[in-house]
Amino acid sequence: MSRIMHFEIPADDPERAIEFYKKVFGWQIEKWDGPIEYWLIMTGPEDEPGIDGGLARREDPATSVENTIGVEDLDASLIDVKTHGGEIIRPKIAVPGVGWMAYIKDTEGNIFGLMESDPGAA
Repeated sequence: MSRIMHFEIPADDPERAIEFYKKVFGWQIEKWDGPIEYWLIMTGPEDEPGIDGGLARREDPATSVENTIGVEDLDASLIDVKTHGGEIIRPKIAVPGVGWMAYIKDTEGNIFGLMESDPGAA
């Protein structure tokens, strides 16, 4: 069974959004040391229920908060998405040191990320 493992918040002004989430919810937010402009969000202790996420500069005005679902085999999951009426919005890409990611749209128009963990992804 696949679970939501990450959320992503788009922001027109990342610095403003970071201050908002820090002050309102007490979240810890740190710049990611990766190839894209991205911030990691820690929403609470690892031993408590909940998930962590990220924040990125909004690229499309229609983008809203997106959840990422962890999958065992991204290629097989993308085939399942198409077979069952979904659409691939952004094809499989490597997130270096993390895994393989793609974005899909379900039959209701909702957009999700799919992530296969693979620390060797490059």
